[in-house]
Amino acid sequence: MSDVRHVLVLPDRDAAEEAAEALGERFGVAEEPQLVRDALAGEDDAEDAQWLVVLRDEDGELDAAELDEFAAEWDGWREEP
Repeated sequence: MSDVRHVLVLPDRDAAEEAAEALGERFGVAEEPQLVRDALAGEDDAEDAQWLVVLRDEDGELDAAELDEFAAEWDGWREEP
């Protein structure tokens, strides 16, 4: 068992919450993804924050290309490990 994690970077909290909910429906993710606010360097305003959706993939079952396409639906992307 490995500790593989995928990080999806999304433009705002609403997109992150919607994507986190859709992950279970589309990919059968049982464990709820973690949502993390990622303030842009030098910015204090919450409006200038990206949101990260962090999900564990211990069995390596999630396809990176599919996650890339999934994140793009919310104008986001998947961070390379």
